[in-house]
Amino acid sequence: MTLEEFRLLRDHVYSHCGILIHEDMKFVMERRLWPRLEALGLLDFSAYHRYLRYDIQRTAELEAAVESLTTHETYFFREPAQLKAFCDELLPILEKRNARTRRLRVWSAGCSSGEEAYTVAMLLKDSGRFNDWDVEVYGTDLSRRVLAVARRAEYGPSALRATPPDLLERFFVPAGLNRVRVRDDVKAWVSFGHHNLTDEATSQLLPRTDVVFCRNVMIYFDQAARRRVLAVIRDRLCPGGYLLLGHAENLLSLGADFELVHLRGDLVYRRPDLLGGEGR
Repeated sequence: MTLEEFRLLRDHVYSHCGILIHEDMKFVMERRLWPRLEALGLLDFSAYHRYLRYDIQRTAELEAAVESLTTHETYFFREPAQLKAFCDELLPILEKRNARTRRLRVWSAGCSSGEEAYTVAMLLKDSGRFNDWDVEVYGTDLSRRVLAVARRAEYGPSALRATPPDLLERFFVPAGLNRVRVRDDVKAWVSFGHHNLTDEATSQLLPRTDVVFCRNVMIYFDQAARRRVLAVIRDRLCPGGYLLLGHAENLLSLGADFELVHLRGDLVYRRPDLLGGEGR
C-alpha cells in the first residue's frame, strides 16, 4: 500500500463513519484489508479504492472494510464503579422523574456484541424499580456482524470475566460447552439496530432516551466527528437525560451542550433541562 493509497482509503472511511486512522496505522490497514482485495480479485489498493467509490456493491464492501478495520473488545459489567453509580445514584432520580409515564429508555451507542446493553437490562431488573414499567434498552452499532452476535445472546468465558457469580446464575442459562445464553426475560427488554453515529439524518429515527452509554467509542474519532456524534446524542437525549462515557474519555473543549454532574461514585454528563420539569 502506497502512502497515497492509504490516504485515499483513510479519507473514504472517515467520510463514511468518522473513524480516523492515523498514518502510523498504515501497516495495520494494509494487513487487515488485503484479504478483501483477495476476495474481490483485485490487484492493488488503488483498484480497491475505485471499487469502494464506484462499484454497484460499494456500500456492502465499505461496511466489510470498516468491519475489518475496527476492534470490538468488550465484556459484561465493564467499569463496575460507574455501573454502581448508575444503579445507586441515577436510577432513583430516573424512577422519580419518570414516575408519571412509567417508561424508561436507555441507549447503548456503539454496543458491539451486546454485552453492555444486556448488562444495563440486568442492572435495571436487579434494582427492582422498573419491573412493571415500559422499559427498553436498545443497542446500536456500525457492524452488522457484531449485531448478529448480540441478537444471538450467547457468550463464552472472555465476555463473562467480570460478571459477579450471583448475577451469572440469575441472568444466564447454559448454552453448551463453556457457553451461556442471556435469559429470555432480559432479552425481552433489549433490541438492536444498525446505526452510524455520525449520520444525523438516520439518527432522527431513534427514540428519545433517558440515558446514553457511549463508552470507549469516541476515542476512534477526531474532534470534528466527536462534535457530530455529541450533537446526535444530545438531540436524542430527553432534557435532563444522562450521558455516560468511558473513563478514558471526557468532553473537554466539546461539552458546551452538556453539564458535568459530580456523583459520589463517578462523573457523568447531563443534557440541561431548561424547563426543570419531571417526566416527559
